[in-house]
This record gives sequence, structure tokens and C-alpha cells, in this order.
Amino acid sequence: MTILKALENNPSLHVSILIDALRGTREAPKDSAASLLTPLVEHFPSRVDVRLYHTPNFRGLKKCIIPTRFNEAWGLQHLKLYGFDDEIILSGANLSRDYFTDRQDRYQLFRSTELTEYYAQFHEKLRSISYKLQVARDKIEGFRLEWPVENGCPEPYLSPNEYRAHATKLLSPLLKPTKTLHTTSAATLVYPISQLAPLESEPDVLATETTGVSYVLDVLSQPNFKGGQWVFTAGYFNPSDGVKKGLIAGGKFTTGLIINASSEANGFYGSPNPSGYLPDAYMILAKRFLQDVRNAGVGSAITMEQWRHMPRGQPLDGWTYHAKGIWITPPNSTHPVLTLIGSSNFTRRSHRLDLESTCIVITRDTNLQSALTNEINHLRKYTEKTSIEDLSSTLDEGGLRRSLAVKIWVAFVGEKL
Repeated sequence: MTILKALENNPSLHVSILIDALRGTREAPKDSAASLLTPLVEHFPSRVDVRLYHTPNFRGLKKCIIPTRFNEAWGLQHLKLYGFDDEIILSGANLSRDYFTDRQDRYQLFRSTELTEYYAQFHEKLRSISYKLQVARDKIEGFRLEWPVENGCPEPYLSPNEYRAHATKLLSPLLKPTKTLHTTSAATLVYPISQLAPLESEPDVLATETTGVSYVLDVLSQPNFKGGQWVFTAGYFNPSDGVKKGLIAGGKFTTGLIINASSEANGFYGSPNPSGYLPDAYMILAKRFLQDVRNAGVGSAITMEQWRHMPRGQPLDGWTYHAKGIWITPPNSTHPVLTLIGSSNFTRRSHRLDLESTCIVITRDTNLQSALTNEINHLRKYTEKTSIEDLSSTLDEGGLRRSLAVKIWVAFVGEKL
């Protein structure tokens, strides 16, 4: 409604939206993201462009037999970028109702022509390899997805190899690090990193997030960083092997804090099985991580806290946790000088299946450093320390049969969590 009014009030306004095709049409022919956006296309066909990305991983027999409820397990357009003129918001949040009412997340507004222009190009290139939303009054859902000829490549699930080759050629110049040395007096530097593995025609061509996060975490294990501190959080805790190794290695010289969602604060809490197994699945993964920490001999350096909006045992108020990011505080400092913010949960899934974009923010601005500390303190307002024993007790509450079912499920789908 807000976008519709803005278009009515400003004849020069143009709107471009990119969402995921599988998630955006899941509920069709009932209301879906695609059907909700269709009126914009209908009323302003020359000023509104809505595109839907479809992963090339979901095709063939899978596409024919997998129910829509589970099809996103093969990959999503997971970016959360909201650009307006010369400003852009990077976030881990979608624009659905719960994020505005009862879901904890992070949002960072950047006022930067250069950064906004970079992400505008990023959006444009992804838009050009996606389906176009069109009005279809002859269909019960009211819309159809069209593959424009100007996309210049075949549809992703029909010719995935050709599609990936085209996407890699199109996107690699934007992700390739520059060799030019820059000098600046700016107090804050912002470095975009992305993870577009499903679009790669060869490994690691479109995976700057893996490299960027690795460089950041390598700092933690350096002897000259002894006494430093870090905080890591993810709404869905299933760190990739590289992230897990980097965090645990950092425990040798630094102290670290993991913040993750309690079972009750997981967005899938109380949903029908098998998705109802997800909260317990992430508890199992958290327990395994803490066991790895203990086995590495850094149990006193790395602690874990679980986020829940209400104390355990009290009636739930519906709040869920979806924040993700990293904060790093150097030795002899009281505030973070580096943070990562964006769409990635830094999971095995983020690493291989979804499209992600994150920013590394490095700052010597004392006001921003203080704000980063306040952000951490705000998240910790609703956390409590947990341990392997606590997590075991939580999992035991579901009973032996449920516990066994969840463990089997994790073994089969762990790479997709």
C-alpha cells in the first residue's frame, strides 16, 4: 500500500523489486508475495518491475514431485537489500509482518552514493537473470511468470549449465576484488562480500563471502590479537566448517560469545512436522558446536547464550530471533571496530545453496563503535547462558522418540539447514 501511494503521488518514481520465485509463489493460488505485488504491475506497468529468481538447483524430477512447502530447501534468493535514491539498508530481515511486530533482527542504513550504486548494479544484474511478473487475468492466481528474451540466457531449471555460465560472466566483474590501492581519510570503510554459489559455472568464482569471513576470523587466532573479543550470532545456528574452525581457533587468544535462538524463539517453533523438528535440530547443532569447543580446550574462552524474549517457563509472547552478524573488539579496546551485517547466517546452507550479500564494516568513528556496543547489549538483554548440559536437558524434554527422529532428520538434511 505504501509503494502504491508513493507511485500515485510521484509520477517520476520507478520501483524495481527482486524476490524468490519458490518462496514468492508458494501459497498460490492463495495470497502470495507474487499476487500481492501484481496490482503494482497492473496499475504502473511502465514504472514497476517485479522479478523472481529461480535457483538452477531445483529442476527435473525434484521440481515435479517435491511439495511447495519443501522446495526452498534447494536454494533461495536470500538477499535483504532496500535501496532508495542514495541510501541503502542492509539487513537480515524480510518485509513480512512479523519482522515489523515481533521478530528481533538487525538493520543498518548507509547514506552513500557509491555503495547504493554498487548494490543497484548488483540488483540489476540479478534482475536480468530472473523471471518477470506479469498480470494474468485468465489464471486463478492472477499472475504468471515470464522469461524475457532480453535476459539473454535459458531458463535456470531448463538449461542450468548454460544459465550458470551466463550468470558467472555477468556477475563476476562486480565481485572480483580490485587491485587498485586506495587511500582515504574516511572514518568508516564498507566492503561488500557476497555468496552466489548456485550461479557459479566454476567453484568459488562468485564466493567472496567465504574468503572475506575467513580473513576476518583469521585475525582472531593471531598472537598479536591476544585479549581481543568477538560476538557471533545467527538466527539459525549451523556454521559452515570454515566459520566453525575460525571461531574455535580464535578461542586460543580471544574470548568469544555465541548468541543463538532458543527453541521457543525459533520461527519454526510449534509448526507441523517435519519443519517442527527445526528448533530441536538447531539445538543439536549448537550442542555439537559446544562439544567441539570443549574438545579443543577453549571451553573457558567461548561461551554461548540463548535468546528468548520471556524467561524460560513463562508463557511465550510470540517473539522470535533472526539477527545475524559478527562484532570484533581489538585488545585494549572497549568497543567493536568491525562488524558484519547482511543476509547470511554463515551456515552450510548459506555457503552453497542461497544467494547472500553481507558487508564488512570497519570503523574508527567512536560514535559508531559505541552504537555497535549498544547493539550487542540490546541483543543480550534477552539472553541467558547455556551449556552442553542445558541443551541436552532441553532436547530430553521432547522424549526419546522425538529426539531420535530429530537426529535422523539432521543427518539427512543438515546441509540444507
